[in-house]
Amino acid sequence: IVETQQNKKKDAGLSAGVIAGIVAASGAAVAILIAGAWFCIIRRRRKTQASSQYTTSKDLPITSYSTSKATSSYPTSTTISSSSNHSLVPSISNLGNFGVQVFSYEELEEATENFSRELGDGGFGTVYYGVLKDGRAVAVKRLYERSLKRVEQFKNEIEILKSLKHPNLVILYGCTSRHSRELLLVYEYISNGTLAEHLHGDRAESRPLCWTVRLNVAIETASALSYLHKSGIIHRDVKTTNILLDENSTVKVADFGLSRLFPMDQTHVSTAPQGTPGYVDPEYYQCYRLNEKSDVYSFGVVLAELISSKEAVDITRHRHDINLSNMAVSKIQNDALHELVDPSLGFDKDPEVRRRMMSVAELAFRCLQQEREVRPSMDEIVEILRGIKEKEEIRESSSAPDVVDIEGSSGDDVGLLRHSVPPPISPETDKWTSSSDTAASSF
Repeated sequence: IVETQQNKKKDAGLSAGVIAGIVAASGAAVAILIAGAWFCIIRRRRKTQASSQYTTSKDLPITSYSTSKATSSYPTSTTISSSSNHSLVPSISNLGNFGVQVFSYEELEEATENFSRELGDGGFGTVYYGVLKDGRAVAVKRLYERSLKRVEQFKNEIEILKSLKHPNLVILYGCTSRHSRELLLVYEYISNGTLAEHLHGDRAESRPLCWTVRLNVAIETASALSYLHKSGIIHRDVKTTNILLDENSTVKVADFGLSRLFPMDQTHVSTAPQGTPGYVDPEYYQCYRLNEKSDVYSFGVVLAELISSKEAVDITRHRHDINLSNMAVSKIQNDALHELVDPSLGFDKDPEVRRRMMSVAELAFRCLQQEREVRPSMDEIVEILRGIKEKEEIRESSSAPDVVDIEGSSGDDVGLLRHSVPPPISPETDKWTSSSDTAASSF
Protein backbone atom coordinates (compact mmCIF):
# COMPACT_ATOMS: atom_id res chain seq x y z
CA ILE A 1 0.00 0.00 0.00
CA VAL A 2 2.79 2.38 0.94
CA GLU A 3 4.51 1.59 -2.35
CA THR A 4 1.34 2.28 -4.31
CA GLN A 5 0.89 5.66 -2.63
CA GLN A 6 4.48 6.58 -3.47
CA ASN A 7 3.92 5.68 -7.12
CA LYS A 8 0.80 7.85 -7.21
CA LYS A 9 2.76 10.78 -5.81
CA LYS A 10 5.44 10.29 -8.46
CA ASP A 11 2.83 10.21 -11.23
CA ALA A 12 1.21 13.36 -9.88
CA GLY A 13 4.59 15.11 -9.82
CA LEU A 14 5.31 14.06 -13.37
CA SER A 15 1.89 15.25 -14.55
CA ALA A 16 2.38 18.63 -12.94
CA GLY A 17 5.80 18.98 -14.58
CA VAL A 18 4.44 18.06 -17.99
CA ILE A 19 1.59 20.54 -17.63
CA ALA A 20 3.98 23.27 -16.56
CA GLY A 21 6.21 22.55 -19.54
CA ILE A 22 3.30 22.64 -21.96
CA VAL A 23 2.08 25.92 -20.50
CA ALA A 24 5.53 27.45 -20.76
CA ALA A 25 5.96 26.30 -24.36
CA SER A 26 2.53 27.58 -25.30
CA GLY A 27 3.27 30.93 -23.74
CA ALA A 28 6.51 31.20 -25.66
CA ALA A 29 4.77 30.29 -28.91
CA VAL A 30 2.07 32.90 -28.32
CA ALA A 31 4.70 35.50 -27.56
CA ILE A 32 6.53 34.68 -30.79
CA LEU A 33 3.30 34.90 -32.79
CA ILE A 34 2.41 38.26 -31.23
CA ALA A 35 5.91 39.61 -31.94
CA GLY A 36 5.75 38.39 -35.54
CA ALA A 37 2.33 39.92 -36.09
CA TRP A 38 3.47 43.22 -34.61
CA PHE A 39 6.53 43.23 -36.88
CA CYS A 40 4.34 42.63 -39.95
CA ILE A 41 1.95 45.42 -38.95
CA ILE A 42 4.77 47.92 -38.50
CA ARG A 43 6.36 46.90 -41.79
CA ARG A 44 3.07 47.24 -43.63
CA ARG A 45 2.47 50.67 -42.11
CA ARG A 46 5.88 51.84 -43.27
CA LYS A 47 5.19 50.62 -46.81
CA THR A 48 1.79 52.28 -46.82
CA GLN A 49 3.24 55.58 -45.61
CA ALA A 50 5.99 55.43 -48.22
CA SER A 51 3.62 54.68 -51.07
CA SER A 52 0.99 57.20 -49.99
CA GLN A 53 3.36 60.10 -50.50
CA TYR A 54 2.54 59.97 -54.19
CA THR A 55 -0.24 58.63 -56.34
CA THR A 56 0.38 55.37 -58.11
CA SER A 57 1.86 55.97 -61.52
CA LYS A 58 -0.05 54.91 -64.62
CA ASP A 59 1.12 52.31 -67.11
CA LEU A 60 0.29 54.46 -70.12
CA PRO A 61 2.93 57.18 -70.27
CA ILE A 62 2.63 60.84 -71.02
CA THR A 63 -0.48 62.84 -71.17
CA SER A 64 -0.22 66.52 -70.64
CA TYR A 65 -2.82 68.30 -68.59
CA SER A 66 -4.98 66.71 -71.18
CA THR A 67 -7.09 64.51 -68.99
CA SER A 68 -8.20 67.62 -67.20
CA LYS A 69 -11.62 67.72 -65.65
CA ALA A 70 -11.57 71.48 -65.98
CA THR A 71 -12.95 73.53 -68.83
CA SER A 72 -13.03 77.28 -68.33
CA SER A 73 -12.48 77.27 -64.57
CA TYR A 74 -9.91 75.79 -62.24
CA PRO A 75 -11.60 73.13 -60.11
CA THR A 76 -10.41 72.29 -56.64
CA SER A 77 -9.65 68.64 -56.10
CA THR A 78 -8.01 66.38 -53.56
CA THR A 79 -4.29 66.97 -53.69
CA ILE A 80 -1.42 64.57 -53.39
CA SER A 81 -0.29 64.19 -49.78
CA SER A 82 2.55 66.51 -48.92
CA SER A 83 4.35 65.13 -45.90
CA SER A 84 7.43 66.94 -44.73
CA ASN A 85 9.69 63.91 -45.01
CA HIS A 86 9.66 63.71 -48.82
CA SER A 87 13.07 62.82 -50.14
CA LEU A 88 14.40 62.18 -53.61
CA VAL A 89 16.29 59.24 -55.01
CA PRO A 90 20.10 59.50 -54.85
CA SER A 91 20.47 60.20 -58.58
CA ILE A 92 18.82 63.59 -58.08
CA SER A 93 22.00 64.88 -56.48
CA ASN A 94 23.70 64.62 -59.87
CA LEU A 95 21.25 66.90 -61.67
CA GLY A 96 23.06 70.13 -60.96
CA ASN A 97 21.12 73.36 -61.49
CA PHE A 98 19.47 72.13 -64.72
CA GLY A 99 20.33 75.27 -66.67
CA VAL A 100 16.89 76.84 -66.12
CA GLN A 101 15.33 79.10 -63.52
CA VAL A 102 15.11 77.39 -60.13
CA PHE A 103 12.02 77.87 -57.96
CA SER A 104 11.70 76.96 -54.30
CA TYR A 105 9.12 74.39 -53.27
CA GLU A 106 7.50 76.93 -50.94
CA GLU A 107 7.21 79.47 -53.75
CA LEU A 108 5.32 77.03 -55.96
CA GLU A 109 3.24 75.75 -53.07
CA GLU A 110 2.07 79.32 -52.50
CA ALA A 111 1.56 79.97 -56.22
CA THR A 112 -0.72 76.93 -56.55
CA GLU A 113 -2.53 77.61 -53.26
CA ASN A 114 -1.15 74.43 -51.72
CA PHE A 115 -1.65 72.49 -54.98
CA SER A 116 -5.41 72.91 -54.88
CA ARG A 117 -6.16 73.92 -58.49
CA GLU A 118 -5.74 70.72 -60.44
CA LEU A 119 -5.66 70.98 -64.23
CA GLY A 120 -5.17 67.32 -65.05
CA ASP A 121 -2.79 64.38 -65.08
CA GLY A 122 0.54 64.37 -66.86
CA GLY A 123 2.55 61.34 -67.86
CA PHE A 124 4.52 61.31 -64.64
CA GLY A 125 2.75 63.88 -62.51
CA THR A 126 -0.34 65.89 -61.76
CA VAL A 127 -0.52 69.41 -63.23
CA TYR A 128 -1.74 72.38 -61.19
CA TYR A 129 -2.64 75.95 -62.04
CA GLY A 130 -0.73 78.71 -60.28
CA VAL A 131 0.20 82.37 -60.38
CA LEU A 132 3.76 83.47 -59.60
CA LYS A 133 4.57 86.58 -57.61
CA ASP A 134 5.49 88.39 -60.82
CA GLY A 135 1.96 87.76 -62.12
CA ARG A 136 2.75 84.99 -64.61
CA ALA A 137 0.13 82.26 -64.87
CA VAL A 138 1.82 78.87 -64.79
CA ALA A 139 1.13 75.16 -64.99
CA VAL A 140 3.09 73.23 -62.35
CA LYS A 141 3.71 69.53 -62.89
CA ARG A 142 4.28 67.52 -59.73
CA LEU A 143 6.14 64.20 -59.83
CA TYR A 144 4.01 61.15 -59.02
CA GLU A 145 6.52 58.95 -57.24
CA ARG A 146 10.13 58.45 -56.29
CA SER A 147 11.60 56.25 -58.99
CA LEU A 148 14.57 56.34 -61.30
CA LYS A 149 12.29 56.18 -64.35
CA ARG A 150 10.34 59.28 -63.31
CA VAL A 151 13.52 61.17 -62.49
CA GLU A 152 14.95 60.34 -65.91
CA GLN A 153 11.78 61.65 -67.57
CA PHE A 154 12.02 64.80 -65.45
CA LYS A 155 15.64 65.38 -66.48
CA ASN A 156 14.85 64.53 -70.09
CA GLU A 157 12.10 67.12 -70.37
CA ILE A 158 14.32 69.83 -68.93
CA GLU A 159 17.28 68.97 -71.16
CA ILE A 160 15.13 69.11 -74.28
CA LEU A 161 12.92 72.12 -73.57
CA LYS A 162 15.63 74.40 -72.20
CA SER A 163 17.38 74.45 -75.58
CA LEU A 164 14.34 74.74 -77.87
CA LYS A 165 12.68 77.94 -79.04
CA HIS A 166 9.68 77.66 -81.33
CA PRO A 167 6.33 79.51 -81.28
CA ASN A 168 4.43 76.21 -81.27
CA LEU A 169 6.30 74.54 -78.40
CA VAL A 170 5.26 75.06 -74.79
CA ILE A 171 7.70 77.20 -72.79
CA LEU A 172 9.44 75.75 -69.74
CA TYR A 173 9.94 78.50 -67.15
CA GLY A 174 11.93 76.41 -64.71
CA CYS A 175 11.86 73.75 -62.00
CA THR A 176 12.69 73.11 -58.37
CA SER A 177 16.29 72.51 -57.32
CA ARG A 178 17.93 69.15 -56.74
CA HIS A 179 17.63 69.77 -52.98
CA SER A 180 13.86 70.30 -53.08
CA ARG A 181 11.39 68.09 -51.23
CA GLU A 182 9.73 67.31 -54.55
CA LEU A 183 10.52 67.60 -58.24
CA LEU A 184 8.32 70.23 -59.89
CA LEU A 185 8.32 71.56 -63.46
CA VAL A 186 6.97 75.03 -64.22
CA TYR A 187 5.49 75.80 -67.67
CA GLU A 188 3.63 78.66 -69.25
CA TYR A 189 -0.09 78.24 -68.69
CA ILE A 190 -2.10 77.52 -71.86
CA SER A 191 -5.68 78.57 -71.21
CA ASN A 192 -7.74 76.94 -73.95
CA GLY A 193 -7.26 73.28 -73.11
CA THR A 194 -6.12 70.46 -75.35
CA LEU A 195 -6.96 69.63 -78.94
CA ALA A 196 -8.55 66.39 -77.72
CA GLU A 197 -11.01 68.32 -75.58
CA HIS A 198 -12.07 70.40 -78.58
CA LEU A 199 -12.45 67.43 -80.93
CA HIS A 200 -14.18 64.83 -78.77
CA GLY A 201 -14.03 66.04 -75.18
CA ASP A 202 -15.73 68.50 -72.86
CA ARG A 203 -15.30 71.49 -75.19
CA ALA A 204 -16.38 69.74 -78.40
CA GLU A 205 -20.03 70.79 -78.19
CA SER A 206 -19.64 74.24 -76.66
CA ARG A 207 -16.60 75.30 -78.73
CA PRO A 208 -16.38 73.15 -81.87
CA LEU A 209 -13.44 73.90 -84.14
CA CYS A 210 -14.26 74.95 -87.69
CA TRP A 211 -12.35 73.50 -90.63
CA THR A 212 -10.07 76.53 -91.06
CA VAL A 213 -8.92 76.33 -87.43
CA ARG A 214 -8.33 72.59 -87.74
CA LEU A 215 -6.18 73.08 -90.81
CA ASN A 216 -4.13 75.73 -88.97
CA VAL A 217 -3.72 73.36 -86.02
CA ALA A 218 -2.38 70.69 -88.38
CA ILE A 219 0.09 73.12 -89.96
CA GLU A 220 1.38 74.48 -86.65
CA THR A 221 1.74 71.01 -85.10
CA ALA A 222 3.61 69.75 -88.16
CA SER A 223 5.83 72.83 -88.06
CA ALA A 224 6.73 72.17 -84.41
CA LEU A 225 7.53 68.51 -85.13
CA SER A 226 9.60 69.45 -88.17
CA TYR A 227 11.61 71.81 -85.96
CA LEU A 228 12.17 69.02 -83.43
CA HIS A 229 13.38 66.62 -86.10
CA LYS A 230 15.80 69.20 -87.49
CA SER A 231 17.10 69.58 -83.93
CA GLY A 232 17.69 65.83 -83.69
CA ILE A 233 14.74 65.16 -81.37
CA ILE A 234 11.93 62.63 -81.69
CA HIS A 235 8.88 63.52 -79.61
CA ARG A 236 7.72 59.89 -79.31
CA ASP A 237 4.30 60.77 -77.87
CA VAL A 238 2.51 62.89 -80.47
CA LYS A 239 -1.24 62.91 -79.74
CA THR A 240 -4.13 65.33 -79.41
CA THR A 241 -3.88 65.40 -75.61
CA ASN A 242 -0.33 66.74 -75.92
CA ILE A 243 -1.37 69.51 -78.31
CA LEU A 244 -2.50 72.54 -76.31
CA LEU A 245 -4.39 75.54 -77.68
CA ASP A 246 -4.13 79.10 -76.39
CA GLU A 247 -6.89 81.71 -76.46
CA ASN A 248 -6.19 82.34 -80.17
CA SER A 249 -6.21 78.60 -80.97
CA THR A 250 -2.45 78.72 -81.52
CA VAL A 251 -0.80 75.33 -81.03
CA LYS A 252 1.60 74.56 -78.19
CA VAL A 253 3.05 71.05 -78.35
CA ALA A 254 3.77 69.76 -74.84
CA ASP A 255 5.06 66.83 -72.77
CA PHE A 256 8.59 65.81 -73.67
CA GLY A 257 9.17 63.22 -70.96
CA LEU A 258 9.45 60.41 -73.53
CA SER A 259 11.32 62.39 -76.18
CA ARG A 260 14.66 61.12 -77.42
CA LEU A 261 17.71 62.77 -78.88
CA PHE A 262 18.30 61.23 -82.28
CA PRO A 263 21.82 61.08 -83.78
CA MET A 264 21.59 62.65 -87.21
CA ASP A 265 24.01 60.10 -88.71
CA GLN A 266 21.90 57.08 -87.73
CA THR A 267 18.85 55.57 -89.39
CA HIS A 268 17.18 54.60 -86.13
CA VAL A 269 17.59 54.15 -82.38
CA SER A 270 16.94 50.73 -80.84
CA THR A 271 14.79 51.17 -77.75
CA ALA A 272 11.83 49.58 -76.01
CA PRO A 273 8.52 50.86 -77.43
CA GLN A 274 6.85 53.59 -75.41
CA GLY A 275 3.96 55.86 -76.19
CA THR A 276 0.18 55.84 -76.12
CA PRO A 277 -2.02 53.05 -77.53
CA GLY A 278 -3.55 54.10 -80.83
CA TYR A 279 -0.63 56.37 -81.74
CA VAL A 280 2.40 54.07 -81.64
CA ASP A 281 4.15 53.32 -84.92
CA PRO A 282 3.56 49.59 -85.67
CA GLU A 283 7.11 49.11 -86.94
CA TYR A 284 8.53 50.70 -83.79
CA TYR A 285 6.29 48.47 -81.68
CA GLN A 286 7.27 45.30 -83.52
CA CYS A 287 10.95 45.92 -84.29
CA TYR A 288 12.02 48.24 -81.42
CA ARG A 289 13.38 50.69 -83.99
CA LEU A 290 12.62 54.35 -83.40
CA ASN A 291 13.16 57.18 -85.87
CA GLU A 292 11.46 60.40 -86.99
CA LYS A 293 8.95 58.46 -89.11
CA SER A 294 7.48 57.17 -85.83
CA ASP A 295 6.34 60.73 -85.11
CA VAL A 296 4.98 60.91 -88.66
CA TYR A 297 2.75 57.90 -88.02
CA SER A 298 1.44 59.45 -84.79
CA PHE A 299 0.78 62.71 -86.62
CA GLY A 300 -1.23 60.75 -89.18
CA VAL A 301 -3.53 59.67 -86.35
CA VAL A 302 -3.87 63.32 -85.31
CA LEU A 303 -4.87 64.23 -88.88
CA ALA A 304 -7.49 61.47 -88.81
CA GLU A 305 -8.87 62.93 -85.57
CA LEU A 306 -8.97 66.41 -87.09
CA ILE A 307 -11.13 65.34 -90.03
CA SER A 308 -13.32 62.90 -88.09
CA SER A 309 -13.60 64.30 -84.53
CA LYS A 310 -13.22 60.68 -83.38
CA GLU A 311 -10.96 59.34 -80.62
CA ALA A 312 -7.79 57.45 -81.51
CA VAL A 313 -9.04 54.41 -79.59
CA ASP A 314 -12.70 53.65 -78.92
CA ILE A 315 -13.68 50.15 -77.78
CA THR A 316 -17.36 50.88 -78.48
CA ARG A 317 -16.67 50.90 -82.23
CA HIS A 318 -16.66 47.79 -84.41
CA ARG A 319 -13.67 45.56 -83.67
CA HIS A 320 -12.00 46.52 -86.97
CA ASP A 321 -12.49 50.22 -86.22
CA ILE A 322 -11.40 50.35 -82.57
CA ASN A 323 -8.12 51.93 -83.66
CA LEU A 324 -8.84 55.08 -85.64
CA SER A 325 -5.70 54.51 -87.72
CA ASN A 326 -7.10 51.23 -89.08
CA MET A 327 -10.51 52.78 -89.60
CA ALA A 328 -9.09 55.78 -91.48
CA VAL A 329 -6.90 53.69 -93.79
CA SER A 330 -9.82 51.39 -94.59
CA LYS A 331 -12.34 54.18 -95.30
CA ILE A 332 -9.92 56.19 -97.43
CA GLN A 333 -8.74 53.13 -99.34
CA ASN A 334 -12.29 52.03 -100.09
CA ASP A 335 -13.44 55.49 -101.20
CA ALA A 336 -15.73 55.79 -98.17
CA LEU A 337 -14.34 59.00 -96.71
CA HIS A 338 -17.88 60.27 -96.08
CA GLU A 339 -18.20 57.54 -93.44
CA LEU A 340 -15.13 58.86 -91.61
CA VAL A 341 -15.36 62.64 -91.66
CA ASP A 342 -17.23 64.85 -89.22
CA PRO A 343 -20.42 65.88 -91.11
CA SER A 344 -20.58 69.19 -89.22
CA LEU A 345 -17.52 70.42 -91.14
CA GLY A 346 -19.50 70.69 -94.39
CA PHE A 347 -18.05 67.74 -96.29
CA ASP A 348 -21.39 66.92 -97.93
CA LYS A 349 -22.54 70.52 -98.42
CA ASP A 350 -19.49 72.50 -99.53
CA PRO A 351 -17.51 71.17 -102.54
CA GLU A 352 -14.46 73.27 -101.61
CA VAL A 353 -14.38 71.92 -98.05
CA ARG A 354 -14.75 68.43 -99.47
CA ARG A 355 -11.73 68.89 -101.76
CA ARG A 356 -9.58 70.23 -98.92
CA MET A 357 -10.60 67.47 -96.53
CA MET A 358 -9.88 64.87 -99.20
CA SER A 359 -6.38 66.32 -99.60
CA VAL A 360 -5.76 66.13 -95.85
CA ALA A 361 -7.20 62.60 -95.75
CA GLU A 362 -4.82 61.56 -98.53
CA LEU A 363 -1.92 62.96 -96.50
CA ALA A 364 -3.11 61.10 -93.38
CA PHE A 365 -3.27 57.91 -95.46
CA ARG A 366 0.38 58.32 -96.45
CA CYS A 367 1.44 58.98 -92.86
CA LEU A 368 -0.34 55.85 -91.63
CA GLN A 369 1.38 53.42 -93.98
CA GLN A 370 2.94 50.38 -92.32
CA GLU A 371 6.20 50.81 -94.25
CA ARG A 372 8.16 53.80 -93.01
CA GLU A 373 9.86 54.36 -96.34
CA VAL A 374 6.62 55.49 -98.00
CA ARG A 375 5.65 57.90 -95.23
CA PRO A 376 6.46 61.55 -95.93
CA SER A 377 8.90 63.54 -93.81
CA MET A 378 7.61 66.27 -91.52
CA ASP A 379 9.13 68.88 -93.85
CA GLU A 380 7.11 67.47 -96.73
CA ILE A 381 3.98 67.37 -94.57
CA VAL A 382 4.36 71.04 -93.68
CA GLU A 383 4.78 71.93 -97.36
CA ILE A 384 1.68 69.94 -98.39
CA LEU A 385 -0.52 71.41 -95.65
CA ARG A 386 0.59 74.96 -96.41
CA GLY A 387 -0.14 74.31 -100.07
CA ILE A 388 -3.68 73.23 -99.18
CA LYS A 389 -4.14 76.38 -97.11
CA GLU A 390 -2.76 78.65 -99.85
CA LYS A 391 -5.13 77.16 -102.42
CA GLU A 392 -7.94 77.73 -99.96
CA GLU A 393 -6.97 81.37 -99.47
CA ILE A 394 -6.53 81.98 -103.21
CA ARG A 395 -9.89 80.42 -103.92
CA GLU A 396 -11.59 82.55 -101.28
CA SER A 397 -9.94 85.77 -102.44
CA SER A 398 -10.75 85.12 -106.10
CA SER A 399 -14.38 84.26 -105.38
CA ALA A 400 -14.97 87.27 -103.15
CA PRO A 401 -16.19 90.31 -105.11
CA ASP A 402 -13.96 93.39 -104.96
CA VAL A 403 -15.51 96.82 -104.66
CA VAL A 404 -13.92 99.58 -106.75
CA ASP A 405 -14.80 103.18 -106.02
CA ILE A 406 -15.34 105.39 -109.04
CA GLU A 407 -16.02 109.08 -108.80
CA GLY A 408 -19.04 109.94 -110.89
CA SER A 409 -19.67 113.23 -112.60
CA SER A 410 -21.86 114.24 -109.72
CA GLY A 411 -19.13 113.54 -107.20
CA ASP A 412 -21.05 110.62 -105.66
CA ASP A 413 -19.29 107.26 -105.23
CA VAL A 414 -20.62 104.39 -107.25
CA GLY A 415 -19.68 100.83 -106.28
CA LEU A 416 -18.86 98.35 -109.06
CA LEU A 417 -18.36 94.68 -108.26
CA ARG A 418 -15.42 93.11 -110.04
CA HIS A 419 -15.79 89.56 -111.43
CA SER A 420 -19.57 89.85 -111.47
CA VAL A 421 -22.24 90.56 -114.05
CA PRO A 422 -23.18 94.26 -114.05
CA PRO A 423 -26.76 95.11 -113.19
CA PRO A 424 -29.07 95.69 -116.12
CA ILE A 425 -29.77 99.13 -117.47
CA SER A 426 -33.13 100.38 -116.39
CA PRO A 427 -35.39 100.80 -119.47
CA GLU A 428 -36.99 103.75 -117.78
CA THR A 429 -34.01 105.75 -116.63
CA ASP A 430 -31.28 104.36 -118.92
CA LYS A 431 -28.83 104.67 -115.99
CA TRP A 432 -26.71 102.20 -113.96
CA THR A 433 -28.17 101.03 -110.71
CA SER A 434 -26.51 102.97 -107.91
CA SER A 435 -24.75 101.36 -104.99
CA SER A 436 -27.59 102.31 -102.70
CA ASP A 437 -29.90 100.09 -104.73
CA THR A 438 -27.51 97.14 -104.95
CA ALA A 439 -28.40 95.70 -101.56
CA ALA A 440 -32.03 95.40 -102.59
CA SER A 441 -31.26 93.91 -105.98
CA SER A 442 -31.08 90.23 -106.77
CA PHE A 443 -27.30 90.27 -106.86
